[in-house]
Amino acid sequence: MGRSVNPDVQRRVVLIVEDELFVRLMAVDAIEDAGYAAVEAADADAALAMLDDRSDIDILFSDIKMPGALDGLALAAMVQERWPTLPIILTSGHLYRGDIDMPAAIPFLQKPYRANALIAELERVSH
Repeated sequence: MGRSVNPDVQRRVVLIVEDELFVRLMAVDAIEDAGYAAVEAADADAALAMLDDRSDIDILFSDIKMPGALDGLALAAMVQERWPTLPIILTSGHLYRGDIDMPAAIPFLQKPYRANALIAELERVSH
């Protein structure tokens, strides 16, 4: 028997920005199992293009260390400027919260994280 899904989260779309395919797929599975819809981007540029093209994204969940011109911190700063009401959650396996110059209001999940910790943060930022 599958997990019970909270009907309040059914409509919420989470944009997952993660360059490591396996980690991204694990996040997609956890998010979809909890009743959210998931869309994926492998880097910050793809995420920004998706945010420009879609109006249904409700939450941004991004890795910090990614290849490309923008890392997750730069992406978060741009998102806060362009879409100030969009909740953001950041994650990293290479950095710790104390090492990162980011607003305290942005939740941070240290990798490896458990699916239930990710879902708890999604639920927290959704309200």
